[in-house]
Amino acid sequence: MARLVFGMNQSLDGYVDHMAFAPDATLFRHFIAEAGGQTGSLYGRQLYEIMRYWDDDHPEWGADERAFAAAWRRQRKWVVSHSLKSVGPNATLIGDDLEGAIRALKAEQEGEIEVGGPRLARSLTELGLIDEYRIYLHPVVLGHGTPYFAGPRPRLRLVAHDRIGEDAIRLTYVPA
Repeated sequence: MARLVFGMNQSLDGYVDHMAFAPDATLFRHFIAEAGGQTGSLYGRQLYEIMRYWDDDHPEWGADERAFAAAWRRQRKWVVSHSLKSVGPNATLIGDDLEGAIRALKAEQEGEIEVGGPRLARSLTELGLIDEYRIYLHPVVLGHGTPYFAGPRPRLRLVAHDRIGEDAIRLTYVPA
């Protein structure tokens, strides 16, 4: 049975914003390793469209960017959307019956499936389907934006914490 893991970079005041701050080289390599070891990723439409950036090679990329793109392209992707009519390579569209589709996905797959984006995580948290939350806490204060927990505040239990790179701390929680 697969495990759903919601992990994102977060500011000290609880917001996620990929344009406001980015991982350092060590944390980015950590994300490359994670992407290479995951069964796949589950996205909402908006984050999926942002992540499609990795489908095309860019001449300015270094070795790490090429490695992440290769890992991301190899992964299976499931995209939750009512507006998209098709999705890109190695991706499957999920339209109706979110709960049934995700329960079936968890039952059919093995390993870890990344949940991408706080809006989708909100829906999955409401359904009790997320198995683990990983907060990559950065020393940045944004003052506004999309909160990591965009909906219900589940009771959580801290199971691990570690420093990755110069400034990020990963906090790993499971539902209590």
